[in-house]
Amino acid sequence: MEHKNVVIIGGGAAGLLAAAESAKRGNRTIIVEKNSRPARKVMITGKGRCNVTNACFDLDELIGNVVTNPRFMYSAFSAFMPYDTIALVEDMGVPTKIERGNRVFPQSDKAVDIVDALVKNATQSGAEIVEGAVKAFKFDGQNIASVILEDGGEIPCDSVAVCTGGKSYSKTGSTGDGYTLAKSVGHTVITPKPSLVPLVCSNNFVPALQGLSLKNVGIKILNDGREVYTDFGEMLFTHFGVSGPVILSASCHIKEPENEAYKLVIDLKPALDDMQLDKRIQRDFADNNNKDFINSLSKLLPRKIIPVIVKLSGIEPSAKCNQITKEQRRSLVHLLKNLTLDITAFRPIEEAIVTSGGISVKEIDPKTMRSKIVPNLYFAGEVIDVDAYTGGFNLQIAFSTGYLCGQNI
Repeated sequence: MEHKNVVIIGGGAAGLLAAAESAKRGNRTIIVEKNSRPARKVMITGKGRCNVTNACFDLDELIGNVVTNPRFMYSAFSAFMPYDTIALVEDMGVPTKIERGNRVFPQSDKAVDIVDALVKNATQSGAEIVEGAVKAFKFDGQNIASVILEDGGEIPCDSVAVCTGGKSYSKTGSTGDGYTLAKSVGHTVITPKPSLVPLVCSNNFVPALQGLSLKNVGIKILNDGREVYTDFGEMLFTHFGVSGPVILSASCHIKEPENEAYKLVIDLKPALDDMQLDKRIQRDFADNNNKDFINSLSKLLPRKIIPVIVKLSGIEPSAKCNQITKEQRRSLVHLLKNLTLDITAFRPIEEAIVTSGGISVKEIDPKTMRSKIVPNLYFAGEVIDVDAYTGGFNLQIAFSTGYLCGQNI
């Protein structure tokens, strides 16, 4: 086997695994990382606990959790599945555990343990990490002959992999550098936009609900009245709108909230149908027969949301429960099953967990991660136009594409 000089640009999840696989094949492999410490973004995933992958071991189900360009991931997932990720970090001395939604975390609940394992895997395999940022490529004919660093340094290479991440969490170093490098050699970049991102809502009652966390609610996303997504789980009200797991996943299905009429419909009582909820309210009203309406909902709803629901219902707060009509009660049922918010924007891309958009998959060989434009250029990770739901799937995309890239570079 001919040993080559390989440069991996970016020391995140994809870059570290690509480098490890490249070095294991005898290539002199250099990771160029702009931060003094690699994998800064991995360090903050899962609220600092690192949701390293998802224990989804069925290939079709795994692909089903990829929102953008899922079929592109078939070869990469086939080459490196979630159980391979688990085995890798455990072989590096980090035991894992599986939590709700098949989310996989280190038993220690410390993301730094995953980062250290990835770095250890790369360096023990023979990869070298160099601090710096790549400014440009230097060509020899059709191929990249070297990478030019911002400090003027130059690293000769036989092959290059761009593993720079997207534009989300820019403070970790994901500032879109890879898009600039790809464009400079003729690649198409699908306009990056936030994905797995909180949503801004314009309703005037939203600030009053700031900090309220709702568990076991149903949600629907409507676009001009057409249902585009449904989910069930946990969400959070913020000063600007909504966040939380079901909201982040829903954001993947929203295209241009500034230009289209998107609505979020929340079912506060998804375990009850309209008739069951009506009977439940009737019982609560009977128990509070002579009490004011506003004081009768404490067993049904969290305290913080009660004034909002009362105002939206149109029922006088001081109305006695025994005076509320059947029509008013049914209107209340409908409100509780269909609390509707107007979505007006995404939060900034810097707050997104991942970036949707990136290098067009039409210009990358899915079996090797090699560029179809430059013969010795490869891509892996979030820089590619592929993204998935929350729950460890996006890190798995990084690992699988990084592995396949490192195998072939």
